[in-house]
Amino acid sequence: MAGGEALNGGITAGIGLRPGTSEAEILACLTQTLAAAGFGSERLARLATLASRFGEPGLSAVARTHDVELVAIPDEALAGFEAACATRSSRIAGLYGVGSVAEAAALAAAGPGAVLVQPRIATSRVTCALARGAEADGNS
Repeated sequence: MAGGEALNGGITAGIGLRPGTSEAEILACLTQTLAAAGFGSERLARLATLASRFGEPGLSAVARTHDVELVAIPDEALAGFEAACATRSSRIAGLYGVGSVAEAAALAAAGPGAVLVQPRIATSRVTCALARGAEADGNS
């Protein structure tokens, strides 16, 4: 799904990645992040990333593998989530106006009142964070 509209229900994984990152690298980081939060992949409702990374083949493949939607968040919309981010990369803040693309994308796509349930985990080419929408709180 393209677009930055907020969606509720389930766990949203925000993904930050470098161009050309493979499906295996993204999947490894996603799996590690879900495990760190104590969630199985069945809780995953969607993946969210920068609009400029939406077309990355590895990311699209991970969304298909998990049978979840892929949400594109406009790059400029991320800055509105700076205060809710738990971690900060100076390099990313300089590029996007937010300390963590993964955390901001997860929060943006999870919808109004979303909470970060797993701060970003970073590998060499991927970051992943998890958020839960306000409507999903009763399902935890």
